[in-house]
Formats: sequence, C-alpha cells, structure tokens
Amino acid sequence: MPAAQFARRLVAGGCAAAAAMSAVALGTATSSAATCSDVEIVFARGSGELPGLGITGGPFADAVKADLPGKTVTSYAVDYAADLAQTSAGPGATDMTRHVTSVASSCPGTKFVLGGYSQGASVTDISIGIPTLLGTGETIPSALAPRIAAVAVFGNPLRLFGQNIPANSPTYGGRAIDLCNVGDPVCANGVNVLAHLTYGFDGSATNAARFAADKVNASS
Repeated sequence: MPAAQFARRLVAGGCAAAAAMSAVALGTATSSAATCSDVEIVFARGSGELPGLGITGGPFADAVKADLPGKTVTSYAVDYAADLAQTSAGPGATDMTRHVTSVASSCPGTKFVLGGYSQGASVTDISIGIPTLLGTGETIPSALAPRIAAVAVFGNPLRLFGQNIPANSPTYGGRAIDLCNVGDPVCANGVNVLAHLTYGFDGSATNAARFAADKVNASS
C-alpha cells in the first residue's frame, strides 16, 4: 500500500476525531522530575492531539502510578508533531530514543515504560527497532534494552500488516502489550471510529497499566 494511501486511511480511521477529543481531555501533563525516579513513563500521543500525554497516555500513566505504590513514577510526553499527515513518527521515535538515552545516563537506577497511541504507537515501534511505513528514526541502543521494563501501545497501525510488538520484537516482545479494539480502523481495518477513541476509558489503559506495573515489579 503506498504511504500516502496508508496515511489517508489512518486519518479517515479517526485520528482527526482524536484531535477534537484532545482539546477537551488533555490527560496528565508532562512531568520532569528534578531527581531520578524509580520509573519513567515515556509516551507518544496520537495524531492531531495537543502536546502532552493525550487522551490515552494520560489515563495510562495515572493507572501505572496507582499500580506502583511505594515507587516514584514520572512521565514524559514525546515531543513530536503528531501530524495528521502521518509523517512525524520517525522524528518522534528519535525524541523518544534520545530521552530514554539521556535519562538512563543520568539515572542509572531508573526503569522505563514506553508507550504510544495511534501514530504514537508507530513512534514506539520505530524506537524499539520495528520497521514501519511511517518513517525511520533513531532506535534505543541494545545496551539499554534491560532498562525497558514494559512497552504498551494502543491502536497500533502495525497490525494492519499482520504484525504486533509481542510477535515481532525478539527483544521486547515478552514485555509488551499491543492492544487493538475490535472494529478499530487504524489497527483492525474496521469501520468503528469510536473503537479507536476509547482506549483511555474502556479498560484498555488500566489493563495495560497493570501489565506494565507487573513487569516493572518483576524487573526490580
């Protein structure tokens, strides 16, 4: 499928609608701790969403924090355009990778939870070394792989091509959850736009957070 046609499909699948919802529900604001945290959540929002963690990343980050009592948990919203033309996943992956590399260097005890929604899932795919049609970017160095406790993505376009992170990442597959709602046009080739917009409050975010928290605890 040509990249331009693929981009139009994603937009038609509901990414533009996510922008409208984002204006109402921005999610948890990006935080940057002055001191090192036990866990840093690095999340990429979906296409058209305003800067921040977004309609899925906000609830996900809040749930991870709630599931890790006794640990300090901070979050970082990937700094990228999240454009509706689907051309910014590569630069987003580079920002995700550079942030993880920088924090890992300064904070040797910090573990990471990576995640993304919609185009943000593609950001995550690229950052962990899975090729996509949505661009190229820097990938997390293999030496840092043990520091990535969990990966959680929602509405991942990679699924349109019969792939997902658990099955297609030898390095991260065992610590990844890749959620796709039935009917989601962005990941399931469906026609239900609402299926793509509800990950933040249909139980998906809390389920993924529980998975991530379990992986963090197992890696401690």
